[in-house]
Amino acid sequence: MKTRTVELVAAPREPHFVGDGFRVHNFIPSGYRMDMQRMNPFILLDYNATYKFPPSPTPKGVGVHPHRGFETVTIAYKGRVAHHDSSGGGGVIGEGDVQWMTAASGVLHKEYHEEEWSKTGGDFQMVQLWVNLPKKDKMSAPKYQAIKNSDIARHQLANNAGHIEVIAGAFEDTKGVAATFTPIHMFNAKLNKGGKATFSFPVHYNTALLVLEGDIMINGEEEVPTDHMALMANDGETFKIEASDTAVVLVLSGAPLNEPIAAHGPFVMNTREELKEAFEDFNNGKFGYLED
Repeated sequence: MKTRTVELVAAPREPHFVGDGFRVHNFIPSGYRMDMQRMNPFILLDYNATYKFPPSPTPKGVGVHPHRGFETVTIAYKGRVAHHDSSGGGGVIGEGDVQWMTAASGVLHKEYHEEEWSKTGGDFQMVQLWVNLPKKDKMSAPKYQAIKNSDIARHQLANNAGHIEVIAGAFEDTKGVAATFTPIHMFNAKLNKGGKATFSFPVHYNTALLVLEGDIMINGEEEVPTDHMALMANDGETFKIEASDTAVVLVLSGAPLNEPIAAHGPFVMNTREELKEAFEDFNNGKFGYLED
């Protein structure tokens, strides 16, 4: 199999706040050539690098807002997030948990620091992804997958290298529990110092790595430091990573959707007409009701 090479390594952009509870670096879409089509089906990636929030009697977060046409995937590394949506979904995303919300035809959503965690504050680290839906599924019914860390499958690597948490897709013979509409692989590679792991995905799958802790080398030649993202070229299938020290790496790879993208704010559809309809439906209360 031909080696997949690194197309670019992106440094974190200047952070900005989403609401008052999420201090994020945006990697997708960005000026690093990682736009929605290039990274499809991963059409947004906001990374809340480790940030210490002070205690707050009132939980910080993001108030009620709509979504249509895609899924949101929230991965908690440090801290705790509570959330609710107008389809009846809700709960707490604890450290190591994953919240996979299919907005599809439309939901109202809010997310904020979990109340008890907010009272003490502390280190907060989180990733939120938007995963595009194919045209045939954009207006399907909303649904929700709450994935506890204890339910995430783990593949132990040889030579005490560490392990791979398989959220979606499969790593060798270990399969993830998340149900997806299109082929998607989503892993947390947790490597010990000097630990190595080899990944192989179809050449046309769009693939990227986000380093949350430590530093890694890709194919023995490209260094990716903490809080940086590596975009892999679509020129091969297999690549290797090695941890220079203890590392946590989010590995993303998915089959691109070869469909038009029309995006505006919280809606991602295929045409401008569908976007107009989404705004009209939202304004007419068709996304349900959720108290702010």
